[in-house]
Amino acid sequence: MNEALLDLCKRAKNIKYDIEKLTTEEKNEALVHAAKMLVERKDEILFSNNIDIDNGREKGMNEGLLDRLLLTDERIKGISEGLMQVASLPDPIGEILEERDVSSGLHLRKVSVPMGVIGIIYESRPNVTADAFSLCFKAGSAVILKGGSDAINSNRMITQVIKDALTDKGISPDAILLIESTDREVTREFMTMKEYVDLLIPRGGAGLIRSVVENSLIPVIETGTGNCHIFVDETADMDKAVKVILNAKTQRIGVCNAAESLVVHRNIVNEFMPMLSRALKEKNVEIRGDETIRETIECTPATEEDFGTEYLDLILSVKTVDSIDEAIKHINRYSTHHSESILTSDRENAERFLKEIDAACVYVNASTRFTDGFEFGLGAEIGISTQKLHARGPMGLKEITSYKYLIEGEYTVRG
Repeated sequence: MNEALLDLCKRAKNIKYDIEKLTTEEKNEALVHAAKMLVERKDEILFSNNIDIDNGREKGMNEGLLDRLLLTDERIKGISEGLMQVASLPDPIGEILEERDVSSGLHLRKVSVPMGVIGIIYESRPNVTADAFSLCFKAGSAVILKGGSDAINSNRMITQVIKDALTDKGISPDAILLIESTDREVTREFMTMKEYVDLLIPRGGAGLIRSVVENSLIPVIETGTGNCHIFVDETADMDKAVKVILNAKTQRIGVCNAAESLVVHRNIVNEFMPMLSRALKEKNVEIRGDETIRETIECTPATEEDFGTEYLDLILSVKTVDSIDEAIKHINRYSTHHSESILTSDRENAERFLKEIDAACVYVNASTRFTDGFEFGLGAEIGISTQKLHARGPMGLKEITSYKYLIEGEYTVRG
């Protein structure tokens, strides 16, 4: 057993009840202060991030992953705004979810309570460090973070700034703890710490998520990869469809809500695909199309594997279908159940798509890029859940709380 890891977990367990007792005002003041300090100390954060970026380039990291790793003035401002938004949200703790009297004379209240200690295992996205802290802290829980080795310098500095902010407000800095070891064996040991950690959430690629789901002894909320589709129906406004697809594919290529696969109705392929191809070429996007697509435009042949791949790169697979039935069947087969969209002017087709697509977020006439806790008004998200138990879609404050029953009687006994 790694002694440093064990000590970290014990500290988190020891502090969780102190965090639970913090008032809403105390939590909000600490979050606002941390948000301001992240901006005030952005030069320190950017310096640390530059080290990670340089190391990533030396290792040959692709542009999509470098984009996930990169911090800028604007992104740090966004992280800060996320903390401010979380501070402005209602406190999820102590909310009465249900209340009733039962025939025995007892009075029952079902009340939301903190999870306790939440562990987050994530890859090269340093913004997750602050996002995860803000949500866990507002939800009354301690958080133990295990980021990827590629972002270790960035994560260490962001954590230190937050710790300093908590200390300024008289709150234990152990509310946020970072596992600094980059040893994979330490990560595996972390997954076994069920005595100390109440919930584990993985954020990253398919390999990381699969490893956590298969090896963790701690209850896991599975956040999935994003093989996100857009179906261009035969009634779609083609000019507007091109703009939506460009946004979904190219605004940020290294995020899980970027579009990776396009499904196009055969009746509009000849008119639509040349339009789209020209626009995508300007953004250096490689199209991998089926036989029908290749007869219409010059592109790379798509394989069966392409239709199920989350590229996180400037690549888009394209499939031709003859009907909405075929589109729904294809998407449900290859979907990672993250975010799927239909572009259409046919309300009946829109309703069928909304009802029959099996995904956490299903859109009509909108980019998949909106699947985001901030965009949904949840504040910074803890992740996008693609499972069906407990939480699904962007997970905000309520999704990382538990509940307990409070029962009051009059010296009541069961008959």
